[in-house]
Amino acid sequence: MVENKLFGYRRPDGSVGIRNHVLILPTITCATQTAQRITELVDGTVTFIHQHGCAQVGVDYEQTFRTYVGMGANPNVYGVIVLGLGCETHQAYRIAAKVKETGKPVDVVSIQEQGSTLDAIAKGAKIAVRMVQEASMQQRVPIDFSDLIIGTECGGSDACSGLSANPAVGEVSDMIVDLGGTAILAETTELIGAEHLLAARAVNDQVKKRAYEVIEAMEKRSIQMGVDIRTGNPSPGNMRGGLSTLEEKSLGAAKKAGSRPLQELINYAERPTKKGLVWMDTPGHDIEQLTGMIAGGAQIVLFTSGRGTPTGSPIAPTIKISTNTAMFERMNDNMDINAGTVIEGKETPREVAAKMLDEIVEVCSGKKTKAEILKQYDFGIWRIGPTF
Repeated sequence: MVENKLFGYRRPDGSVGIRNHVLILPTITCATQTAQRITELVDGTVTFIHQHGCAQVGVDYEQTFRTYVGMGANPNVYGVIVLGLGCETHQAYRIAAKVKETGKPVDVVSIQEQGSTLDAIAKGAKIAVRMVQEASMQQRVPIDFSDLIIGTECGGSDACSGLSANPAVGEVSDMIVDLGGTAILAETTELIGAEHLLAARAVNDQVKKRAYEVIEAMEKRSIQMGVDIRTGNPSPGNMRGGLSTLEEKSLGAAKKAGSRPLQELINYAERPTKKGLVWMDTPGHDIEQLTGMIAGGAQIVLFTSGRGTPTGSPIAPTIKISTNTAMFERMNDNMDINAGTVIEGKETPREVAAKMLDEIVEVCSGKKTKAEILKQYDFGIWRIGPTF
């Protein structure tokens, strides 16, 4: 294992980033193409395509707002240009005001106020050039594992997931927690049938009760639609990979939580308030849960897969871990670490975990993941209400 010297960027609010992006944050789907044009013009900027931002009310509006703000506030972001159309429900100025509370540079561009998309692109690009130049002057400084929030996720699981990659991620989760950091467990739908194992590790009765409540709420949403959640989970790919039931899948997914006490259970896209193991209530949808954890402050994500996936984020490096060697070799352009050696009897989950920790150190200090190199910029928000 390499010497654990981490380097990152210290932000005005005390948080630490391991990347130094300038984010063009479109508040409405109508502005996403304009945002993309700016990123094409200005190196050092990132953005994302989405279909959200208008005709939302109540808790659905609040959750989307929280996600937008969380993406802008993520420590991996140096500065933000909030790009709006002008007439949408999610007003750019309100989002910008909330992100500004972090102390980072924030500006607003409105397409309607500028007069056209071309004028908005021109103004946004000029602001972005200035921000990127400022960001390029920042120097990495020594940071600590206690500064990190690690997201954990599994997607395209197979029969090997609960035996190789997920237990190895659980070992890393324990290591990060023991070093003073935070590890986020997500995918509530894929913890159904294993909730009692996590509840037994809750630090108090309130957290224990909440563990059962979020599982019950997730199942009720399915029942209200008149369907059984188990008809879509495991997915066809999961079943081709050897998984037979949701409970079997859940027992494997829960392995990512390691063995440390469960400190708290937070809502989608919320920032953890405690160090240690934290459960974020998210759906099982890979992109939506990835977005939720990053909006919650995760600077880096460990993502296991048995079937293979290119998933990544514009904000946080996503380290891909294969559960079997055959897939690692087949999708080597997308995968970073092979845990299939556990299945082959060549390594233990703890030995693979040591490699993952080394990889985290290197990625924190600038090494790019495969998803970053390929510019796999996925983004999606868990919607919890109808569009009006």
